[in-house]
Amino acid sequence: MARTIEPDCRQCRREGVKLYLKGERCTSKKCAMERRPVIPGQHGATKRRVTFTEYGTQLREKQKIKRIYGLLENQMRSYYEEAERMKGVTGANMLSLIERRLDNVVYRMGIGASRSQSRQMVNHGLIAVNGRKLDIPSYLVKVGDVISIRENKLDKEPIKALKGMKIVMPKWLEFNTENLTGKILALPVREDVDADIKEQLVIELYSR
Repeated sequence: MARTIEPDCRQCRREGVKLYLKGERCTSKKCAMERRPVIPGQHGATKRRVTFTEYGTQLREKQKIKRIYGLLENQMRSYYEEAERMKGVTGANMLSLIERRLDNVVYRMGIGASRSQSRQMVNHGLIAVNGRKLDIPSYLVKVGDVISIRENKLDKEPIKALKGMKIVMPKWLEFNTENLTGKILALPVREDVDADIKEQLVIELYSR
């Protein structure tokens, strides 16, 4: 199953909330949700948002998470199934697993401006984990893993712009903008997820 090819801004309008898929643009006046916060389509401006059934609400929440993190359906389900086998709260476990994806970590460290750009950086071999090139966006980082930008990629424009930049990131990560190296300090917990997500709805959907 392929990822959605719908334009990023259209995805936000479809869900009715900002999904922050385009980096800085999402916090500017150019954001589509600021300029035209209506359902996409010919009659979007006059169409009222549908009141969903319980199942429909659960389905939309799952779709929102998939759009935010750029996940395929089989990936989403596998995170749920693994979270269910873990000790603790299934929903929090699921989000922790998703947050540990390498492409998300690259984004959260500020290396990529968006999750899609971060995924592209990983795919193109810009990122190393513990000193070795790793081009698998879905790799789940572990405590102690060292994330760095490969030496022969330091002349790339987005990378050069990071030098000396002040980046705010969650407490489970650190990233030094002088040597462009970061580290996983702890596993993420539910409080570290800053997106507006109601994960319990997704757990209820998959538990049907």
